[in-house]
Amino acid sequence: MVDTRFHAAAAPSTLSALLEAAGFDAAVDELRNHSISITGAHELDLAGPEHLALAVGKDYRPSLEATTAGAVIVAPALRDAVPLGTVAVVSDRAHELFVELLNLLYPQDTRAVSAAGVATNGATPFLEQGVMIGPNVVIGPGVEIGAGTIIGANTVIGAGVAIGRDCVIASNCSIDCAYLGNRVVLHAGARIGTEGFGWLDLGRSNRKIPQLGRVILQDGVEIGANSTVDRGALGDTVIGEGTKVDNLVQIGHNCRIGRNCLIAALAGLSGSTILGDSVMLGGGAATAGHLRIGRGSVIYAWGGVTKDVPPGSRFAGFPAEDVRAWRRGVAKLRGLTDRGEN
Repeated sequence: MVDTRFHAAAAPSTLSALLEAAGFDAAVDELRNHSISITGAHELDLAGPEHLALAVGKDYRPSLEATTAGAVIVAPALRDAVPLGTVAVVSDRAHELFVELLNLLYPQDTRAVSAAGVATNGATPFLEQGVMIGPNVVIGPGVEIGAGTIIGANTVIGAGVAIGRDCVIASNCSIDCAYLGNRVVLHAGARIGTEGFGWLDLGRSNRKIPQLGRVILQDGVEIGANSTVDRGALGDTVIGEGTKVDNLVQIGHNCRIGRNCLIAALAGLSGSTILGDSVMLGGGAATAGHLRIGRGSVIYAWGGVTKDVPPGSRFAGFPAEDVRAWRRGVAKLRGLTDRGEN
């Protein structure tokens, strides 16, 4: 969700004023747009009567039909799914318009997050008894750190971050826009809450999509050295209880990782990948975005996942497939090359 603890919102405005400021001059099909007050933006399933939301593809339809958002920026093909209580703003460039509105609602978010981290006039950090702080640590306004936690040298903790009890944060880490549970371990150089890699008009203007979500690391999570966990775009990037992440791993925005997963070094998860509980990813494994890997599955080293994986699967190769089919394919290929050599 968009948490104003991390992302400062502009003053509330009417929907009509926001649309005018964004340069949207098409007619809106309800007169309420002149009076409805908008205070922020959320995902469809979290949005309330004063929030904007976005719906641009068929995967949005179930959430769109159930949303309580005050207004939705919607692609024409989904207009019929907008609930009666929600104002529909129909646009052929819905995603671009939504980004324009986000920039109005949360102006200069990248700069705002950085500025908040170095501000000196915010809420005083709160540290419980027994917190150990190494040399050259920077702690931003409003930070909360639980008892027994150790913060290593040169680590930077951004404004509003909350860290639970008995955590170990090693040297040279950075944490922004994040909540960490108890007994979380971050090894040296881990980057938590960095901006997600989200862009529009690809290969031309490469326009940034604001990254307004958070990172949630549940109890007992461990993140390896120089690994990166990006914050969500609107929602949260979540890593479930007891999951362990190796060194040099990239976890993209809005990923949802279940409990007790193991992710080996050099793995990469594209945005909005969902892992069930107890999934194992071998070294160098990678996923395309917006897919699911079912509970208890194993992706072998350097496997490239391009589609949903059923629970309990064993996948290997690129594109990843059932490991038995992959092994048969490798054996046939080797047979062909062996005959060629003879």
